[in-house]
Order: sequence, then C-alpha cells, then structure tokens
Amino acid sequence: MKILVTGATGKLGSKVVEQLLKTVPASELAVSVRDPQKAEGLRAHGVDVRQGDFDRPETLDTAFKGIDRLLIISADGDNETRIRQHKHAVAAAERAGVHFIAYTSLANAQNSKNMLAPTHKATEEAILKTGIPYSFLRNNWYLENEISSIQGVLAGAPWVTSAGNGKVGWALQQEYAEAAAAVLTGNGHENKIYELSGKLLSQEEIASALGTVIAKEVPVQQVSDADYAEIMKNAGVPDFVIPILVGIQEGIREGTLEVESRDFEQLLGRQLTPINEALRQIVNGIA
Repeated sequence: MKILVTGATGKLGSKVVEQLLKTVPASELAVSVRDPQKAEGLRAHGVDVRQGDFDRPETLDTAFKGIDRLLIISADGDNETRIRQHKHAVAAAERAGVHFIAYTSLANAQNSKNMLAPTHKATEEAILKTGIPYSFLRNNWYLENEISSIQGVLAGAPWVTSAGNGKVGWALQQEYAEAAAAVLTGNGHENKIYELSGKLLSQEEIASALGTVIAKEVPVQQVSDADYAEIMKNAGVPDFVIPILVGIQEGIREGTLEVESRDFEQLLGRQLTPINEALRQIVNGIA
C-alpha cells in the first residue's frame, strides 16, 4: 500500500508525514510538493518525493501514479483559486486510479455560511462525483491560528476580537495531523465524514484560559468589524489579509464553527489536549 500526502512541506502536511513515519515504512510513503528541494529531508529518510503542482495537472498525473490512499490538504488562496486547484487534484486522483481520498475540509462544510466554506463544499462535491471512497476531515480551527493574538497579549495588549459570543472548537494542529494519519492508516474510514472539533469556547473563555497559563488577567476587547480592521492595519497586517481576518471573525460571530462532535476523540483513541495545556505549548513555543 502506498500513501501520498499533498502539501507535505506545509505546517499541517509536515506534521502528518511526521506522524505517519511513526507507523508506516518510509518506502510506503510518498509526498507531492511544488518544490521538491524543500522536501530533501524527507527524501533522505526514504520517502518518495514527487513534484506536483495543483495548477499544473500534468504534474499531478505523475505524482499520483500508483497511489492507493491520498490525503489532499487544502491549498492556500482565495476561494476561486482553491476550488480550481482542488478540482485539478481530484480529477488527477481519479485518472490515476487512487483507491481512497482523505480531504481536509471545514466544519459543517456543505451548509456553512463561513467565508471559507465554498472551497470545501465544492471540493467535497467533486470527490463525491468520482465515486472514490473518501473521508472528509472537517477541521474546525487550529489553535495556532491565534498565535498573533497570543503574542499581542504577551506584549501587554488585550485579546482583541469582533467575534462577539461565537464559539470555536480550537485544537492543536498536531492533533489534526494525528487524526489525518489515523484515517490514512486505519480501517473502516471509507465514506465517512468526521467533524473534528475541540471543546467549544467563546473568546472570553479562551482569553481566560490564556490568563491562567500566563498568570495574568487577559482583558477582552470586543470591537466592531471596522474597528477590528483598523486595529489589524495599525498592527502591520498586509491590506489584502485584513478582509480575510475580518471575515473569519464574522463567521465565528455567526456561529459557523459551533459544531460539537466526539469524532476527534474517536480517531485519536484518547481525549484531546486540554485547552490550558494546549495554550501552554503555544506560549512556550513563542517564548
């Protein structure tokens, strides 16, 4: 059996590959990356490094050849770009005769009003049309997404948000990687949808947990979307990123990530890392 991970030099992909190598011989593992030079470390460990570019479908035909189980990690970019790229990957998987596709999706992807959802809805539908057995890994939210907010708090700023009372199922990226690896190497995951969510917490609750970790009260500053955008601009966030960050806050405020599930624990075979400990890991990593 040969497993392939796309985007294997990215933050999530590298963690998935690292996890897979704990149980899978390197000879049974392949990666598809745009720049193979960035994966030389994996090649040195015996991993089959293949060049694959989601914008050049012909490279994917070669990259996916002879692959049994494929993990498509969602790409970066705007929705239009990502949908095009993902459809290229799905079509290439079908042409290559891949037997199983796992895909990193988003919470409640088919019905979500989240600004990121159109990409994941379209990709899930493309995979379904192939008839290839699948698992949709509907990742809620990486705790690492909050690193800039945590850095601000450590520098003396409040926890700034326009997300109101919306809740999020934060979890460590490492745990999302472990769940993906479990699906790729385990049995009985065909045609399954996994809503991968940590305990749902509000902005006040995550700020309180962070305060416990750093032994300091963390005030929460609830602002409007316009004020949030202005604060991000003053913090040096690039202009093109600001609408994305505001849209994410809006999606949280509207409850698009409030999806409760025990699927995470089922895949990991254990409880998720408690939020205080997870935050401690992030804080220690920053320090």
